Amino acid sequence: MGNYVFGVDVGGTSVKMGLFNMEGMAVDKWEIPTRTEGNGEHILPDIAESIHKKIAEKQYGKEEIAGIGIAVPGPVNGVGVVNKAVNLGWNVTPVKEIMEKLSGISTEVGNDANVAALGEMWKGGGQGHTSLVMVTLGTGIGGGVIVDGRLVTGTDGAGGEIGHMHIMDDEEEACNCGCKGCLEQYGSATGIVRLAKKVLAETDEPSVLRDTEITAKAVFDAVKEGDKAAREAAERFGGILGKGLAVIASVLNPAAFVIGGGVSKAGEILFDFIRPPFEKYVFPGSRDAKFVLATLGNDAGIYGAAKLVLDAEQE
Repeated sequence: MGNYVFGVDVGGTSVKMGLFNMEGMAVDKWEIPTRTEGNGEHILPDIAESIHKKIAEKQYGKEEIAGIGIAVPGPVNGVGVVNKAVNLGWNVTPVKEIMEKLSGISTEVGNDANVAALGEMWKGGGQGHTSLVMVTLGTGIGGGVIVDGRLVTGTDGAGGEIGHMHIMDDEEEACNCGCKGCLEQYGSATGIVRLAKKVLAETDEPSVLRDTEITAKAVFDAVKEGDKAAREAAERFGGILGKGLAVIASVLNPAAFVIGGGVSKAGEILFDFIRPPFEKYVFPGSRDAKFVLATLGNDAGIYGAAKLVLDAEQE
């Protein structure tokens, strides 16, 4: 058992890295570029090299390092193999095996959305809850499910893909996954922009959204100013997302939904639109789920990756 762990969050443009003590206090944080050329063959060697440099810089012995946790944007099975990570150029990649060979340090691997949920439960907005669902509202919708303190990853590592729940039957446009009517087509940053454009096309109502680039932030800023069209878009967004979260709550009965991603920057006004439809559709026994904002931002992945190592140490 060492004194420190590394948390690594591999993104499409940069790799975020953190060095933590065993209590989860960040000793150091830094980034390196993600070199995706050559089907991402440089990514893991670059991470191993950066870790070795950091160990030397801090003058630690390798025996002081308890392990490396890595979050990756793709499904991960129980033995640390990534099935596919399109943004990195990876096909089936045994990340755990490769990193342990390169670094000589025990390694744990998880899907980035799941790992972010672990980070928020441990040191972020989900502290104090052992059963929660992390909902990341960005370009799409990422999900991470934790029940009794443990990640629910599923048979093939694809558990928690809540953005691809089917929620609408009459949708004609396809989601990026190829299906039609997925939750993320309406409840993400991209989704709310799409809904706002529909509202503006359906009405002649004056709106500040007609004179600006429509973004999720612009919609909620306009709501705060009393803009009727923006409010209608926010109500459609909240209605669909709230219904989707009600279905999830009825199955999992979480203590909390932790809402993160770019859309969450609108603040608690989001909950004014999500909570009423949630309460309308949820099973009464699951109605007490709290809605809280994520607090770790872009650091959730490195905290969660570090926690993967600590949890593995305790097993």
